[in-house]
Amino acid sequence: MAKSINPDDSIDSKTINSSNKSDYASTPMPSQRNRRSLLLLMAVFILPILLAKLALDNQWLNLGVTNQGKLLTQPLTLEDLGISESELAKQWLIIYRLPSTCPDVCLHSIETVHNSYVALGKDMPRVSAVLLKGNIFSAQQSKQLAKSQWKILALTPKINNLLQEPQVLIADPLGNIILKHQLPEQEQLQAAFGKAIVADMKKLLKYSKVG
Repeated sequence: MAKSINPDDSIDSKTINSSNKSDYASTPMPSQRNRRSLLLLMAVFILPILLAKLALDNQWLNLGVTNQGKLLTQPLTLEDLGISESELAKQWLIIYRLPSTCPDVCLHSIETVHNSYVALGKDMPRVSAVLLKGNIFSAQQSKQLAKSQWKILALTPKINNLLQEPQVLIADPLGNIILKHQLPEQEQLQAAFGKAIVADMKKLLKYSKVG
């Protein structure tokens, strides 16, 4: 006896076949998926590089604001100045190259730089304050300096040749001099001068793994 065909069965079968074809058509081929993955990977790695280059080329970033002092453009080391690194125990250095004479504003600057050193607090053991001077102080002044926390070194022909002007320098524990601070010419600028030194030193000490 022949089995009758249910029309509903035929419709369901067609619907299923049609649905399967639709799903297959909407599923990306393996080659398409690989291409998308490759393009995404290229975008992740290449786009940041391109953006960084554009930022530098077009000066979108305000460079030079990360430090208060001026970065030295020419390499300069303690060895160049004839300063022995061994006697400074591989520390960070705040170096004050004094002028040939020391009027009141100079004496005030010595105090300001020394106070900046003291303001480093718990980081003081990682730093030495160095005074480069000639024979410019009275016996009483020299005696007072000897009692301070300054490491006092004499000016040498090498230092006079390379550092002709009074200035404050910052050197790393490897003996590289990296920053320069110009001395204030007016008393009212001393506070800002001292804060600038402290800001640079704290930033260097925070991110440095040496010294």
